[in-house]
Amino acid sequence: MYAFIQDGGRQVRVEPGKTVYLDYRGQWSPGEEVLLDKVLLLGGEELKVGSPYVEGVQVKAKVEGHVKGKKIVVFRFKRRKNVRVKKGFRHRYTKVRVEEFSGA
Repeated sequence: MYAFIQDGGRQVRVEPGKTVYLDYRGQWSPGEEVLLDKVLLLGGEELKVGSPYVEGVQVKAKVEGHVKGKKIVVFRFKRRKNVRVKKGFRHRYTKVRVEEFSGA
């Protein structure tokens, strides 16, 4: 059984027992159980497609912690002007382990 949930502006495929990285949510603490209710599609033996969300279905997950992604280097320069700017950025994620689908 699998589901697609909406997280921010992205769609994420989740399955029970799998770990996914969602957008950073500082209000969630490690070890906390959360319910993700924006389920777009529920697949398995019978396919349920929402319009826009599947009603009555929630994804139960446990927060494992907060992590940073891979470093992205942004380098900007102007030729012949001796202008060089190097910046780095690491996106923050919340690591979540999917436990089960409730109401399925």
